[in-house]
Amino acid sequence: MDLENQRRVKEAANTFGAENVVILIGAAEGEAAGLAAETVTNGDPTFAGPLTNEQLGLAVYHAVEPEFKAAVAADVFEEQIGMMKMVLDVDDIIEEVSEMRNQYAKY
Repeated sequence: MDLENQRRVKEAANTFGAENVVILIGAAEGEAAGLAAETVTNGDPTFAGPLTNEQLGLAVYHAVEPEFKAAVAADVFEEQIGMMKMVLDVDDIIEEVSEMRNQYAKY
């Protein structure tokens, strides 16, 4: 997650309260999705950005996860995400993101 997005996430959590912020990730690889999920829950593991040592514990999901699919209209999900699910390693992405969410998310 780049430094500008880290700044935006931190600002949103401070403005609206961490319990009111949900992060939706769209990374194409499990490792990248897991790193983004770790950053918004437990802090920037690279120690390079505004979320270094910031354990926000935010709710975080990837766009291919069933929890997100259940929260949006089926036709919109299929139109926007359906093709992506066919070319990504969905199981790896879900495993990475859910592991970080289960380990570090507070909300």
